[in-house]
Amino acid sequence: MPLARSRLGLLLLGALLTFLLYLLLPAAQRDRRTAGTRWAPNGTAQTGMAAGEPPVFYREVSAGPRPGGAASPGRPDVLFLHGQAFTSKTWEALGTLALLAGEGYRAVAIDLPGYGDSPSAETVATAQGRVAFLDRVLQELGLRRPVLVSPSMSGRFALPFLLARGDWLAGFVPIAPVGTKDYAAEQYRRVQTPTLILYGDRDTRLGAQALQSLRHLPEHRLAVVSGAGHACYLDKPEDFHQALLGFLHQLK
Repeated sequence: MPLARSRLGLLLLGALLTFLLYLLLPAAQRDRRTAGTRWAPNGTAQTGMAAGEPPVFYREVSAGPRPGGAASPGRPDVLFLHGQAFTSKTWEALGTLALLAGEGYRAVAIDLPGYGDSPSAETVATAQGRVAFLDRVLQELGLRRPVLVSPSMSGRFALPFLLARGDWLAGFVPIAPVGTKDYAAEQYRRVQTPTLILYGDRDTRLGAQALQSLRHLPEHRLAVVSGAGHACYLDKPEDFHQALLGFLHQLK
């Protein structure tokens, strides 16, 4: 009889602990999401942003025990933007975030305003507003001199930021971005940011067009992905990853 009572007591205690965890765990997760922290491996969160500013959804894969997802010493953070038909989910699904985390980089992908889970924002209607937007993203996410990866439509954000804040970046990776014709050759020549111009050889329209302007960047190198179209990172992900990692590894 005493043994049976002991077992019953243990079962009741276990049930009580399970019930308490059920009540407390969802609330803890909500608190961590609101704070804009990485709340789980392969997890997602929203930045807090400034008062009155809409939140920005971002994805980040845990890189192990490093606190706050900080990069290994000597390796820059990497910020991924996206094209018009894509979101931050693209870089997670492609394995890019996990690959870079495994190489010791802190890699973050955001949903631009009006895409994915980020609400629209009137403040990004102008080039100055888009520069200010990326200013805030870097500040809120604690990204210090990151490498900025910018495919296609996101060139509307990345190019004015590059020209105004190039010294804030450790590197720039334009992937057939739009908007390159909006700036003069002399404006590009003033930028000293190391750049990897990357596009697919089957993207004969936007890839080649962007190259005509971006080639004026004095610190650039070129990588053309063979057999790939406009979204070369989807067509040939291994070749894309190899070119990106090669560029990241040679940055000081």
